Amino acid sequence: MRAEDVARAVAALKPGADIATLVSPSSDDEDRNNPNVVKAIRAADGRCLAFTRAPAPWGEGPVERHVGIYVYRRQALARFVAAPPSPLEVREKLEQMRALEMGMRICADAITDFPKGVDSPADLESARAILARR
Repeated sequence: MRAEDVARAVAALKPGADIATLVSPSSDDEDRNNPNVVKAIRAADGRCLAFTRAPAPWGEGPVERHVGIYVYRRQALARFVAAPPSPLEVREKLEQMRALEMGMRICADAITDFPKGVDSPADLESARAILARR
């Protein structure tokens, strides 16, 4: 992840937001249908309404892949870590669902580049192949 992306995540922590994060748009059907790619569903103002591993939102247009970086306000982080896992967090295996179920506000900004993660055995093979070429 680039330094300017981290700065963008920090800037997304707008007044009234408890947590900020980043998303990256994709029109690739493989991303849309891959449960290892977490999709964010946002309102027009950047507020996150939901996160899911399912193909969402429905219909034409890009999905917004969640970039795994979070910026918390201190008291929001304290509240978050003190709470037990929520039902949707457990079901989706996505910790940000706990914050949303607690009524916390998550805002996100979009970046064009999507930092590649290692979320599956296939991703690990790909990462190893890249490192072997260096």
